[in-house]
Amino acid sequence: MKMQSLSGRRKVYNRTLRVLLYFCAFLTCALLLFIIGYIFIKGLPHVTWQLLSTKPSYIKDTIGILPNILNTVYLVLITLVITLPLGVGAAVYLTEYASNRRLVAAIEFATETLTGIPSIIFGLVGMLFFCNFMSLGKSLLAGCLTLVIMTLPTIIRTTQESLKTVPQSYREGALGLGAGKWHMIRTIVLPSSVDGIVTGCILAIGRIVGESAALLFTAGMGMSLNNFFSMDGFLHSSGASLTVALYVYAKERAEFDVAFAIAAILMILTLVINLSAKLVGRKLKKK
Repeated sequence: MKMQSLSGRRKVYNRTLRVLLYFCAFLTCALLLFIIGYIFIKGLPHVTWQLLSTKPSYIKDTIGILPNILNTVYLVLITLVITLPLGVGAAVYLTEYASNRRLVAAIEFATETLTGIPSIIFGLVGMLFFCNFMSLGKSLLAGCLTLVIMTLPTIIRTTQESLKTVPQSYREGALGLGAGKWHMIRTIVLPSSVDGIVTGCILAIGRIVGESAALLFTAGMGMSLNNFFSMDGFLHSSGASLTVALYVYAKERAEFDVAFAIAAILMILTLVINLSAKLVGRKLKKK
């Protein structure tokens, strides 16, 4: 009787936990769908070709976010071009080459601490160092360098954890066949850890696209078109990203229709970039 009673209680306990888990999963998905649906319903009707293809003009009394879209793309591309080689290279060194365990532990502790620092502090440091000390002013270059510092710990940690999941037998087999260490890393270890590198890239892109506090202090709130092929007109000029433009239109100008339109564009842009990164990761893994 006691065993039957215990078995019945355990069944009730298991069913209760299962119901709670399903409820939590449903609630999470419902909240996500609600947020996405609400933003799309409020924002998509106000997304027009004129909004996407023009720049704001006080003379014509028009609103356009083409400079903000281009600035966001510039920030993503330049930040990734700088941070990916640095992050992946640092992770490879820490995992495959570094022999001083204390140094590795200190670097890992530093990267984990950097990931938890609020973005506003990065913005203040970027403003003092890149904008003032290096005389870059509020520019896209200063914003990119600040974002590099912010996203580098994420790239390092995700890549490092992915490298650790590669079986040691792969390394021993490649070295036993006569391959050099760098050849082994380049042909065996890195292709086997592409998923982790792509995951870190996606997380970095999400932080770059969604960042506003740090860019307010470093990249500025310029709404003019910047010439990508001109160093003076691009790297040293102020440029607002989509998130900064969303803040400006919602907080300072009370243009909530435009703010919701920018929010919808941000979600679509993030989805496209993440899908593209996953497709590139799959192709690299096949090779």
